[in-house]
Amino acid sequence: MQFIRSSVSRARQRQVAALACALAPVCLPAGALAASQGAAGTAPGKLPASATLEQCVTAVEQGERSATFVGEMTAVAGTARMLMRIDVLERPPDEVVYHTVSYPGLGVWLRSSPGVKTYKDLDKVTDLSAPAEYRAAIRFRWLNAKGHLIKALELRTPRCDQPPPASAPAASGPAVLALPSAGQAGSPGPAL
Repeated sequence: MQFIRSSVSRARQRQVAALACALAPVCLPAGALAASQGAAGTAPGKLPASATLEQCVTAVEQGERSATFVGEMTAVAGTARMLMRIDVLERPPDEVVYHTVSYPGLGVWLRSSPGVKTYKDLDKVTDLSAPAEYRAAIRFRWLNAKGHLIKALELRTPRCDQPPPASAPAASGPAVLALPSAGQAGSPGPAL
């Protein structure tokens, strides 16, 4: 899998990670408040979007390894159009933070048709390196009829662990971990 790493130093990455951890308790009340307010068509306390890991396939052969990520969003009051962006993040075992990987079709904003009430995108990423952890950072935006931002949210999916090839399944084929949609919703938080 080809990917592009940023030129940020490891020391700077650790500083950013430490800052994000330090600010997390400060940011939680605002996120909890937003979640408790609810959205049009959603129950109070339920987010108007979800980020899930639909499937994680491990294998000895790199070409057989994959992860399938799903983002789904529901219109909030005043929504005319919705936008979604899925970025795949990778973390090798010797790294502290995840890095965005370049993959065809990902990392671009996808637009719903006007008036859509529920917008869903499913993306399968193949040819994953091992050992490494993969997850997706999914960004959601709700726009009004004038194209102005009403709401923005970023969620992360659960991770897809790709073990070292030696501990992957034998020549019998890839191991598929199909995750149920319920209970697998992503967690809010900034992407590092």
